[in-house]
Amino acid sequence: MGRLLREDVVMTAPIEITPLPYHEDPLDYFAALRDRPGAVLLDSGRPMAPGGRYDILSCDPLELLEIDAAGRVSGDPVLAGLPPFVAQQALLDRLPGEVPDSRLPFLGGLIGYWSYDLGHQLEPMAGRAHQAVTLPASRVGLYDWAVIQDHQRRQSWLVGSASRRRQVLGWLETPVRPATGFRLTAPFAAELSREDYLARFRTVQAYIRAGDCYQINLTQRFSAPFEGDLWAAYRRLRLATPTPFAGYLAWKDQAILSLSPERFLRCHDGQVETRPIKGTRPRGATPEVDRQLARELCESSKDRAENVMITDLLRNDLGRVCRPGSVRVPQLCGLESYANVHHLVSVIEGELEAGRRPMDLLSAAFPGGSITGAPKVRAMQIIDELEPSRRSAYCGSLGYVDVRGQMDTSIAIRSVVADGSRLHLWGGGGLVADSRGEDEYTESLDKIRHLMQALMAADTESTWNKNQID
Repeated sequence: MGRLLREDVVMTAPIEITPLPYHEDPLDYFAALRDRPGAVLLDSGRPMAPGGRYDILSCDPLELLEIDAAGRVSGDPVLAGLPPFVAQQALLDRLPGEVPDSRLPFLGGLIGYWSYDLGHQLEPMAGRAHQAVTLPASRVGLYDWAVIQDHQRRQSWLVGSASRRRQVLGWLETPVRPATGFRLTAPFAAELSREDYLARFRTVQAYIRAGDCYQINLTQRFSAPFEGDLWAAYRRLRLATPTPFAGYLAWKDQAILSLSPERFLRCHDGQVETRPIKGTRPRGATPEVDRQLARELCESSKDRAENVMITDLLRNDLGRVCRPGSVRVPQLCGLESYANVHHLVSVIEGELEAGRRPMDLLSAAFPGGSITGAPKVRAMQIIDELEPSRRSAYCGSLGYVDVRGQMDTSIAIRSVVADGSRLHLWGGGGLVADSRGEDEYTESLDKIRHLMQALMAADTESTWNKNQID
């Protein structure tokens, strides 16, 4: 992928901020843009998801940069041969740094994804797992404009040059193509049987007893054939499980439909935050049962230990690029509840060291410790040994890096990847010394059952149940 709009957009044109009508649902705006090249939606899940604030929508980037599974940069001969994060920083540096004084989160920069597999370029891996999904290891665009929605202030803006504003307003006035039908043509099939999973669980326990690691995040992949409109699939997923770090990216016959509840890294004016999730319980059928499940999670020594291990790992990751002494933990194992699950969430903060940039932070902490294990490198090596196929965008990250040095990214859990005519999704969790195999297997299904049900809704007369994927 290479330059797209050099003739249409002057990169040195001043950025302007123009108010737009506010839409509580960002899909109202994005429906008019979704068929355009490089269309991307970073979705806060409003009006249904609690906690979400900003939506960022864009399309028609100045350039698109793809990185393959071997870490090779394609599309731009000037950037080819550079390490992945270095190439992306060089692409970002092509945007002019002079922008209006604004508290909006994005005034131009990179938007896209970084797959879990990109971590293989940062740490020594044997590369045993096969590549079942053919998405690039990373795909980011250089965007000089965006529609921003702030759901706290209930305001919307168009950020971009005057020429871009004329373009975008024209696109937004174009009649919207309605979402067409979507259906799975067969139920989801598991890559691992229950016994396959439990055998790998026992291997993880042996590694933990031997002292190789303290925790390993073991996942399993499910896939199903589909036909129809992935935008309709995303709308269905979003309705079933609204989350504050959702996102939709689609191109050619590939797409990422993410319903993530987890922030990976945020950097704002040099202040850094990460919010790892470890510890999960399903929501209860009644208020009393729901409260009991939440209380059980908060009182679980196993889940708290799992969370504390990853919090310590991320403190170390942030310490690699943050000012010494600035890393702290203002929230440890706090309860957060979503439509389908309760989670334990910790918050780690720090201050970026002088001379460091958000891409340095992303490189230092990638992939996120909450979906690898501890110690991170050894856990990743064991994951590569035990999981039959690579994770692709799952457990990677979606987000933006702004020209001013602002960044916000998610951990791409609860995410569906489309590749050709098949959908793939993954479920998993962190395993520690006192984990129980059957419980962990069930938890991995609990985390994604609602996604499967949403995708199968109205597509078959039978209701999905876990026996269909054993």
